[in-house]
Amino acid sequence: MKAGRDATRDFGYHLPEDRIARYPAARRDRSRLLVAARSGGPFEHRVFRDLPGLMRAGDILVVNESRVLPVRLLGAKPTGARAEVFLLRPLGEERLWEALVRPGGKLKPGRTVEVAPDLVVHIVDSTPDHGRIVRVETPLPVEEALERHGRVPLPPYLRRPDEPVDRARYQTVYARTPGSVAAPTAGLHFTRELLDALEAGGVRIARVTLHVGVATFRPAGPAGRDPRGPGTERYRIPREAARRVAEARAAGGRVWAVGTTVVRTLESAADGKGGVRAVGGTTDLFIRPPFDFQVVDALITNFHLPHSTLLMLVAAFAGHERTMDAYREAIDQGYRFYSYGDAMVIS
Repeated sequence: MKAGRDATRDFGYHLPEDRIARYPAARRDRSRLLVAARSGGPFEHRVFRDLPGLMRAGDILVVNESRVLPVRLLGAKPTGARAEVFLLRPLGEERLWEALVRPGGKLKPGRTVEVAPDLVVHIVDSTPDHGRIVRVETPLPVEEALERHGRVPLPPYLRRPDEPVDRARYQTVYARTPGSVAAPTAGLHFTRELLDALEAGGVRIARVTLHVGVATFRPAGPAGRDPRGPGTERYRIPREAARRVAEARAAGGRVWAVGTTVVRTLESAADGKGGVRAVGGTTDLFIRPPFDFQVVDALITNFHLPHSTLLMLVAAFAGHERTMDAYREAIDQGYRFYSYGDAMVIS
């Protein structure tokens, strides 16, 4: 596998349209689970609730507790024409945000969008990449206003509007810290009962945060470049999480990352000794082959879009050929793909 200009070709695959999971499974932990050893060998086909049998006492499971905000705001211009504002991230204060708007040609600085009588968005400025800086005006705390009037920001490939089921299911059961505009989807398969079973079996759990940005849905740019841009995703590793990772490592336990967001968080804060530093900030770490993983031993992940930086990360961890073989196997065996789809374990 060659890096650079061949990235688009190397990370492409054909997925039949009916393999895109447009709705979640009836139960979170009943999703299918493809098990792939990094060293090679046959693939195993299981269900997600089998995970405790794949882990050992002393291992540590690291989860991303970021909570998805309902940041898709549907409203109207003063003329009555429909408009949409998609909030991306706050800019240093609660009410000033970077956003995407539609229709972009009409919503210029100085315009407003009324979402509800108690929620109005003012367009303040434009950004170099055709986005907007907006001010959210509401008598409520912004998060409360979003919960009341915002819509769940489903990925565009689902090709449907959000529905009541998405309020709960496009969110992990351990989500606690609001800030993501897309779910860390590998965690959607966990139930509280499954987490309890893991802990009962001697697996420790550590919580970190990385707030997922909208660029997670974009394909890699020219020459395989990361479309996120520098420093666009905020992360935090609490002292307790860093301590638990260090203790697991010292005792010979393996570090299991739930999703690519956790991989990026841990590897961004690697301390050079197999552990991580208790830090917070923003990261522009772009993981693609080849990459020297210092912290993560095993990865739980969903099946990602072709040409995406997420697929590149998986290939960096499992190897390009092994990854693409696993994707072909999943397609042949009828697995469901993308955010609401099935999962894969690589160890």
